[in-house]
Amino acid sequence: MSISSASVAIDYEVIIVGTGFSGIGMAIALKKAGIESFLLLEKGDDVGGTWRENQYPGCACDVPSHLYSFSFAPNPNWSRMYSPQPEIWDYLRRVTDQFQLRSKIRFNAAMISADFEPASATWRIATSSGTNLRGRWLIAGMGALSRPALPDIPGAASFRGESFHSQQWNPNSDLTRKRVAIIGTGASAIQIVPQIAPKVKRLHLFQRTPPWIIPRLDRSISNVEHRLFRWLPILQRFYRWWIYWKLELRVIGFVFKPDLLQASEQLALRHMQRQISGETMRKRVTPNYRLGCKRVILSDDYYPALMRPNVELVTDAIRKITPNGIVSADGAEINVDVLIFATGFHVTDNQFSAPITGQDGIKLSDAWRDKAEAYLGVTTKDFPNFFMLTGPNSGLGHNSMIFMIEAQVNYVLSAIQDLQRSGKRSLNLRAEVLRTFNDRLQASLKKAVWGSGCRSWYLDRNGHNSTLWPGFTWKFRQLTRRFNRADYDWE
Repeated sequence: MSISSASVAIDYEVIIVGTGFSGIGMAIALKKAGIESFLLLEKGDDVGGTWRENQYPGCACDVPSHLYSFSFAPNPNWSRMYSPQPEIWDYLRRVTDQFQLRSKIRFNAAMISADFEPASATWRIATSSGTNLRGRWLIAGMGALSRPALPDIPGAASFRGESFHSQQWNPNSDLTRKRVAIIGTGASAIQIVPQIAPKVKRLHLFQRTPPWIIPRLDRSISNVEHRLFRWLPILQRFYRWWIYWKLELRVIGFVFKPDLLQASEQLALRHMQRQISGETMRKRVTPNYRLGCKRVILSDDYYPALMRPNVELVTDAIRKITPNGIVSADGAEINVDVLIFATGFHVTDNQFSAPITGQDGIKLSDAWRDKAEAYLGVTTKDFPNFFMLTGPNSGLGHNSMIFMIEAQVNYVLSAIQDLQRSGKRSLNLRAEVLRTFNDRLQASLKKAVWGSGCRSWYLDRNGHNSTLWPGFTWKFRQLTRRFNRADYDWE
C-alpha cells in the first residue's frame, strides 16, 4: 500500500513520534495492516516513553497489571497486581522485539519542528539528529506525561545542593543520611516517600493540598496463577475483562452521580484513620473537596511513612528557595541537602515541546492558546493528515489508558486506509465537527466531579478541562470504531 506525491518524494508514508504505548501500538497496527512505510522517532536511546523516563524509587502503575497491557499481547508473568516500572518498561521492550520494530525506530532523534506543506500535502519534520524527513501522515504519540513541570519559586536557581524533578531522578544520588525536601504530594511523591524515608536523615514533605488516598491492596501474583495464565490464556482474558468492568463502573460516580462517591470517601477516611494517629495530623491530611475532583491515589504505605519520626509534613506555603534550603510562609528556613520536585507535568497547556505548524502557517500552540481541543482526542482543524494519540480529552480518571490508546489507534488506521482507498491526498477536520463535539463534551464535564470546585492538573489556567474523557470507555470505543468521511474535508 502506498501513495506517492506527484510533486514531492516522501521518505515515509507515516512518521510516528514517540515509542511509549501509543507509538508502539500504532506501529504494530500499521504493520499488521501491511503498511510498512513508517518510521518511529524516539528522543531517547530505547523505547518505553514515560516508563523509560520515570525511574524514581517506588515508581509503579496504579492500574492492575493485567489491564495495563495491550489486548493482543498479554503477559502471564506479571509479578504483582500493580506492576513496578521496570516490569512495564521490560514489557514494552519485549513487545517491540516480538513485532520486529527496532529497525523501524530512529533513536536519539527528537522531533524539533513539523510543518505541513499544502502544495504537496506532506509533513516536513526536522529532527535533533540533523535529518529532515518528509511524510504523508504525522502521528504524535508522545503522551501527556512527557514534559516535567517545575514550579516558579523565587530563588530556585540559587540552591547549592542537589535538585531534580522526579522524572529526572539521578540513579547515582545517594540519599542515605541526607536532609531531603520533596515539593508536592501527588502520585509520584506518594510512591517516593515510603521508599526513601527509612534511609534519609530527615525528610520534609511540602504539601499544598492533601490527596484522597484509598487502599492499594497490592500483592504478589503466585506461581500457580502464572501457570494457569500460561496454560489457559482465555482465563487471563476473562480476568482482564473482570478488572475492566470493575474499574469502568467507577465512572458512574465521577460523571453521572457524584453523590455515590461518598462511600469511597468513607473508605478513604477509614484507611487514613487506621494509619494516622493524632487528630492534628489527621486534619492536615484530610481533603476538603469531593473525592475524584483531583487524582485519586492508591497507597498502602504512604500514611505509615508520614508517621516516621524523621518525616515532617509541611503545609505552609513556600515563600522562596535559598542556597541552603526552603523558606516557608511563616519565615522559617529549612536547610536541606537535596531538593526533589514531585510537581507533575505539562498536561493542560500545549503538550508538544516542538512547534507544529499546520495549513496557512497556523501553529498548534497558537490554535490552543486559550484551550486545547481535539475531536476524539485524535484530530483538530487546520492540521491535515495530523493525528494525536492520547490527545485532548482522552485521558481517564477511572480506567486503563491502554484501552483508550487501542481505540484511537484503530481510528487512525481506519483514516489512513480510507485515504489510501480514496486516492485523495489529505483530510482536514471540519470546524463545525470540532465545535459540536467539544460543546457536548464540555457540557458533560461541567456536571462531573472534576468540575466540582477544586484546583487540579485536569484544568488549565482558565478552568477549562482539556484532559479527561467524561464517560464510559466502551462508549469511546464505539465512537472510534469507524472512521466517518463526512467529518472531514478531502483534497
